Amino acid sequence: MITYLLKYYDQMLMLLLEHLYLVCLSMLISLLVAIPIGLFLSRSKWLSAAALSFFGVVYSIPSLALFSFLIPAFGLGKMTAIAVLVIYNQYILVRNTVAGFQSIDASIIEAGYGMGLSAKYMFLKIQLPLALPIILGGIRIATVSTIGIATIAAVIHAGGLGVLLFDGLRMNYLPKIFWGTILSSLLAYLTNHIFLSFETKAIEKARGECRGDEV
Repeated sequence: MITYLLKYYDQMLMLLLEHLYLVCLSMLISLLVAIPIGLFLSRSKWLSAAALSFFGVVYSIPSLALFSFLIPAFGLGKMTAIAVLVIYNQYILVRNTVAGFQSIDASIIEAGYGMGLSAKYMFLKIQLPLALPIILGGIRIATVSTIGIATIAAVIHAGGLGVLLFDGLRMNYLPKIFWGTILSSLLAYLTNHIFLSFETKAIEKARGECRGDEV
């Protein structure tokens, strides 16, 4: 195992960077799409329930099936992988954005407007900090999920750590299987840990906001 690492570390680093590229770009696009949708849907409970039901059905489609479905439109490679990852992320990100803003006590909003606070101030200083912990929780789950699904994207020539894993399975070569599994698992673990720390800080800040509102 160590011998393979020392001999092919440059190739493994390249695949790791490809994997990070897929994950970061797809998450950026996902957030740019999901956050505005979630903000809009959070204003209506029946509309948000209907939309989330639709996103939930899409999320339940097996990844290989969705890859195959989009190949005619985007072809083999990274474009199809990113499109699929963005589609999958919508359910998690939109759901948590909606849940975050709908969880805010209506009396807090009414009190803020009663004090003459502007809509912009209310959103940036009160609503967003209170909803942020749940939104960050969605981002954390979506990112970890994206790391895993991006591994499967290697079957459509999108690159990434899945190349190691699937090459190893095809060749029955244990070092490739081992390092493909270890690197993708370690990346998911570290990402989860980092976002969890951000989520914890956001929760502490939100509790401080609530105490400040009560005072």
